[in-house]
Amino acid sequence: MNEAVGTGRTITYGENRREPENRLRDYRPEGRRQMDRPMLLLTLIILSLGVLMVLSASYARAYYMGRSPVYFFLRQGVFALTGVVLMLLVSRIPLKRYARWSLPILGASVVLLVLVLLVGVKENGARRWLSLGITTFQPSELCKLAVILSFASMSCSLRGEMRTFRLGVLPFALILGVIALLLYGEPHLSATVIILAIGAVMMFLGGTRFIYFAALGVAAALALYVVIGRLGYASDRINAWLDPFAYTSDEGYQIIQSLYAIGSGGVLGLGLGQGRQKLLYLPEEHNDFIFSVVCEELGFLGASLILILFALLILRGYWIAVHCRDRFSCLVVAGISTLLALQVFLNVAVVTNLIPCTGISLPFFSYGGSALWLQLVEMGIILAASRDIPGAPEE
Repeated sequence: MNEAVGTGRTITYGENRREPENRLRDYRPEGRRQMDRPMLLLTLIILSLGVLMVLSASYARAYYMGRSPVYFFLRQGVFALTGVVLMLLVSRIPLKRYARWSLPILGASVVLLVLVLLVGVKENGARRWLSLGITTFQPSELCKLAVILSFASMSCSLRGEMRTFRLGVLPFALILGVIALLLYGEPHLSATVIILAIGAVMMFLGGTRFIYFAALGVAAALALYVVIGRLGYASDRINAWLDPFAYTSDEGYQIIQSLYAIGSGGVLGLGLGQGRQKLLYLPEEHNDFIFSVVCEELGFLGASLILILFALLILRGYWIAVHCRDRFSCLVVAGISTLLALQVFLNVAVVTNLIPCTGISLPFFSYGGSALWLQLVEMGIILAASRDIPGAPEE
């Protein structure tokens, strides 16, 4: 027996123990919340436009290869549909689980980078792909997501130590250094630049002191300068970037054809399917240079509309990041949104000759199954985070 304090009522220990049990019986779990509908809608619109442009950009190449004119379109359509299913499944996984999975995912991506150097598929002098039978896979794409997840998890674990050089810089720099070294062996300069950039962004968001962040950026820039000097193809591309019409038969040919396509589009474009540079003049017309076909066929207005849709998608991602309940979710969503913004900007900059030509795909538009799957998985992660923001309606 025991006397309840301040009540004068005598209760038994048994009665006291039953009170939580009664409360548990009365408790009803909170309903599953809906994903962010504007984010989902924008993703599906951009994906649909991307698949449509693959059809328009690829039919001449497919016919020339002796395949059906809709060969690339049908494959991309299958990858898109299965990718949407994958995105919706990923959106059901609570984001906190990725904190536990982040380092294993990072380790797996590094192992895959090693495998590429050993048994990877070699194309155009570079060994960047692993064969999956129905398609090829670039481990560097997985590595981008792995860096975001692992750096977000590490930043949360080291939150009180992120301003020190020993814990706020060295572990992150070591990871980036190993990845950059493996990518140098492929070689894959564009992926190296993107991963170093997204790693730096994650460190900055995680709380690394600006002076360390700036010093690391200078060191990375110097290292890239040395690498570019050692990679003959990279220096050739820089020369062609400065004056593409001096290299019309080799390094400058692709960018010249891209500029012809963009200029031919004018304000309104030639019309969907009516582009001419995709008729075997423009290399990689359905892949890295698909935005050139967009400009030629849809014109300045159509290309601007697509860039506006991308901007809305990226801004919505940042909005979700700002409203996340926990630090890990905020960092992951901000990192994925930054990665998307970086890839869109760099792809458009390449096809317009703003920066030297290098292999950077346009998300949701460029042909490629495994890359499209990973991009939709990243959108699924953002949608999973959106389920937990305050005020999200229940399903």
